[in-house]
Amino acid sequence: MIPDHDHLVKIVRDSTNAVFSTMLGIELEQCDAYVDKTSPPAGDGILSFIGLAGSWVGTGSVSCTAAFACKISSQFLMAEYTAVNEDVLDAVAEITNMIIGNVKTLLEEDLGPMGMSIPTVIFGRNFASRTVGTFDWSVVPFDLDGERIHIQICLAAQKDSMRPRLQLNVHEPVAT
Repeated sequence: MIPDHDHLVKIVRDSTNAVFSTMLGIELEQCDAYVDKTSPPAGDGILSFIGLAGSWVGTGSVSCTAAFACKISSQFLMAEYTAVNEDVLDAVAEITNMIIGNVKTLLEEDLGPMGMSIPTVIFGRNFASRTVGTFDWSVVPFDLDGERIHIQICLAAQKDSMRPRLQLNVHEPVAT
């Protein structure tokens, strides 16, 4: 089955809500999801992303402000964080890993086995990210106390998966 936007949105919402409610004790408010065909504008805050590989390839990402990252890291690590440091970046990486990992597991039901890279986290001001080529990103935002987090998924069919693979037939010796 080819994943469409509505199916991806449902998977992302289910995965994100499960992680936030179970691991952080936080209930997020759902916002309207949309498809984005352009690179996001320059931003401030944190961007964490993970690559997906298999018969379908792509990227899953989590982006939020530094204040939001501190808030969720405080809940996750049970300590107070008011500024971004290594602990906050590690917590955001782990939260991204759990959300995108859940998304991957649910996608595998339709797309077959997939691999996942380790998270990469970027923190700064006035930075931009870009994916080479033109792809549709399913963007699923959530709100918490006036702050917003965006979960984004971009998937494309792996061109190499269409090529026939060499298979060797190994014969067992015949017992006499």
